[in-house]
Amino acid sequence: MQTDFPSRSMRKSELTGIVGISPWAGKIREQILAASAFPSNVLITGPTGTGKEVISRAIHALGPRAEKPFIPVDCAAIPGALFSSHVFGHLKGAFTGADYAALGCFRAAEGGTIFLDEIGELGIDVQTKLLRVLQQRTVCPVGSHQEIPVEVRVIAATNRDLKREVLAGRFREDLYYRLNVVSLRTAPLRERPEDIAEIARHFMSKLAFNHGLPEKQLSASALRRMQHYDWPGNVRQLENMLERACFSSPGRAILPEDVFAGEEEAVFDAEIAPRRADFPHVVLEESAAENRAADILKDRRAGIAEGRWITMAEVEREHIRKTVEFTNGNRSEAAQLLGMERHQLARKLHKYGLDAFFPKRTKAFKRAA
Repeated sequence: MQTDFPSRSMRKSELTGIVGISPWAGKIREQILAASAFPSNVLITGPTGTGKEVISRAIHALGPRAEKPFIPVDCAAIPGALFSSHVFGHLKGAFTGADYAALGCFRAAEGGTIFLDEIGELGIDVQTKLLRVLQQRTVCPVGSHQEIPVEVRVIAATNRDLKREVLAGRFREDLYYRLNVVSLRTAPLRERPEDIAEIARHFMSKLAFNHGLPEKQLSASALRRMQHYDWPGNVRQLENMLERACFSSPGRAILPEDVFAGEEEAVFDAEIAPRRADFPHVVLEESAAENRAADILKDRRAGIAEGRWITMAEVEREHIRKTVEFTNGNRSEAAQLLGMERHQLARKLHKYGLDAFFPKRTKAFKRAA
């Protein structure tokens, strides 16, 4: 069922750039909003393709430094010999080929944010120089002995386990603690399949807008297959595959063969299953009741694994609880999502003993909100 009102999470997704309904998506949006208000260093960890730069840009854009520069640095792409001059700057004639003075990324980001992507790839010698910059808040350009003050927020990201790198002697422990003041972690797409529908819709809308084309929609069968796919490349892979599918599929609906064309070794995980049955923006090939039945069957199988059979009443209670929780206790929104009247929802909440957890909002509460 399509709703006409934006939920709180939707509004935060527009602010942060993080799309999804999973617990992780909600938590990371809150963390982004909290981190943006303070100048502390941030360390973002997680697998490749999970949106670490999107998060860093959101933290910058939502904070008081938004009007100042945001300078991204790909630490993995810069050879160690050139890293110092690229990031800290150099004087003219400092080395062979230095025909001009360079400001360096830190000074270019003055008053703003520098994003050090793949920081786990830096060598120990460069880590030592970076540590001094973070400690002293000054940079010393290559070829100079004069330290220049810088006022920059540092956000770093890596797909490595830096604690393990520290234990292995490949990453400085003192640098790790300097960077890891605020710690954020991204989640692989296979751990949040319920986000795939909204992410796909976001990317397809973006493609249609950028190229002036009619917006295509996912078939239910394509969505289910995507939710069972392992996604080794995470959100970045999803975006690339959808772009290819949008340009290659002949019809308005994108089918499984459009998404996974050429993916001969695609791995589908039967243990990954959608946690939300209704996807209002897809072109349904089967009835909504059939989709709901798949979720109920999954829950029942989980009950068998625990040595008992889950009843329909238990399934209904859990679905209602999650829906009201999703709307932050707003009974009107929850009733609309569930396709029932508000008084019917109230009776269900009372029947299942949930009204104590989601009390009615008083007029005073509504005015305060």
